[in-house]
Amino acid sequence: MKMGKEHHVPLSRQSVAILREARAITGPNGFVFPSLRTRRRPLSENTLNAALRRLGYSSQEMTAHGFRAMASTLLNGSGKWSSDAIERALAHGMGDKVRAAYHRGAHWQERVEMAQWWSDHLEALKQATSAD
Repeated sequence: MKMGKEHHVPLSRQSVAILREARAITGPNGFVFPSLRTRRRPLSENTLNAALRRLGYSSQEMTAHGFRAMASTLLNGSGKWSSDAIERALAHGMGDKVRAAYHRGAHWQERVEMAQWWSDHLEALKQATSAD
């Protein structure tokens, strides 16, 4: 992560399945999504943004970083998760420096449940769309 800070991310069943499929393509070493230019670097956000433009989305409609904002909005709007767990999942620092100095919980179990809920939610949206 930025600034060399560790960030642990719980993975849903669906995420693990996708990563296993990707391993068959990319191999067991290196980045899951390597740069198009060199396998020693990850795929850049600009590459993802270019892909979104080719799919027809303008930069006002969606950006790679916009997926994080969308997740934050939907997770907060669900009323199921604490804002602290959501912020930790997104690797956001706390705005209140005093609170940040004392509140170091990772909210791990809640984040595990939230990751699975998020994947299940996206899967349900996909199924509803393909049923139409």
